Amino acid sequence: MPTTSQSKKVRTDGVLAARLSSEQLTENFCDLHAPLSPHEAKVAADRCYFCHDAPCITACPTSIDIPLFIRQISTGTPEAAATTIFKQNILGGMCARVCPTETLCEEACVRETAENDPVEIGRLQRFATDKVMDAGVHPFTRAEPTSKKIAVVGAGPAGLSCAHRLAMKGHDVVIFDGREKAGGLNEFGIAAYKTVDHFAEREVEWLLSIGGISIELNKRLGENLDLDQLQSDFDAVFLGIGLAGVNALGLDNEEAAGSEDAVEFIAGLRQAADLTNVDIGRNVVVIGGGMTAVDAAVQAKLLGAEHVSLVYRRGVENMNASKFEQDLAAQKGVNIITNAQPVGLIANGSVQEVEFAYTEASDGGLKITDDTFRLKADQVFKAIGQKLSLNITGLDIQGGKISVDENGQSSLDKVWAGGDCASGGDDLTVTAVAEGRDAAEDIHANLMG
Repeated sequence: MPTTSQSKKVRTDGVLAARLSSEQLTENFCDLHAPLSPHEAKVAADRCYFCHDAPCITACPTSIDIPLFIRQISTGTPEAAATTIFKQNILGGMCARVCPTETLCEEACVRETAENDPVEIGRLQRFATDKVMDAGVHPFTRAEPTSKKIAVVGAGPAGLSCAHRLAMKGHDVVIFDGREKAGGLNEFGIAAYKTVDHFAEREVEWLLSIGGISIELNKRLGENLDLDQLQSDFDAVFLGIGLAGVNALGLDNEEAAGSEDAVEFIAGLRQAADLTNVDIGRNVVVIGGGMTAVDAAVQAKLLGAEHVSLVYRRGVENMNASKFEQDLAAQKGVNIITNAQPVGLIANGSVQEVEFAYTEASDGGLKITDDTFRLKADQVFKAIGQKLSLNITGLDIQGGKISVDENGQSSLDKVWAGGDCASGGDDLTVTAVAEGRDAAEDIHANLMG
């Protein structure tokens, strides 16, 4: 059971900071996967079969030549391995930390099929990329200037990937972002124990070292940034704005104290200079079944919450969070409840309980039953998905996302889009990187005739 700090006064809603000591929090939020030593990397690399038709490459959204970079590690040239990775994925360092490799490249690994023990591709990728980034080396140089200017809206994975590839081609890029710091999801939306030591911030600085890219912060599309003006001022525009809107439960008392969006909780925790200042309740309920829900639930437990329940309306097989993430939550003491949907928030100025109804599958949908239960809660985190907060004349939006073709082109002239805000692939960091990169290639082809 967590040790409650005696120096802090508990608020009437049961939420307070410093439930754990600074030493305990430091231990709880240490690196989830420790980096490999050179010897460990050599041993791990030697397990690879170096398949000719490697299924791991196909499973990687950025199509990194995985057998090649692992062979380069095994032969003692991790710098060459990093270049192989960065050619396809300039954010390979972050993706090595946050990619669900267990459902992508490592699940496709031949050793996983034969032995249920895949090559540790993610950790090997981190070993190589860290080697180069820690040395402050950038493996690429800019081409000759083209005099073309491109606006990139959004400094997240898609925008950064697009900007870097365009800068490599010799174009000048200006990135606009609505927050006070660049990085997007990597900086604000990922669990702190996955990206320790300000890695997201360091990665942005390293990426920008190629030159030709400037960033203007606190510039938000639809507020102090106009798309028509960008189309007029720049040769092309790329939108990598993510999904800023958060879906609501649609229940009474949803605005009561203690009822919060999981993404804002994670962002606040990530930007906290001192984790002992982060408020957390004794009884925390997280609503949702994706990666954000798991990140919020696990971090609530690591901050010192005594009881954390993650409740998802469908079965465990439908959860977007990977099996690894589900197991991690369970190992940290999170109680996972499936087939239950929130039907009421009980509050008296602040949240006190959440009422749920069990659900059943019905004709491809869900049926809410009369069988209900309540969970005590002084803090509720909503992680039921995000939505696009954008309405621009002429920009085709379907299913809550910007419609794009296979090259990322939107319905508007000179406008491309990628990442979570655009139609297409999974909402993963690595997918966003691939879409930003590919859009940049198409923008370059269009601009250069």
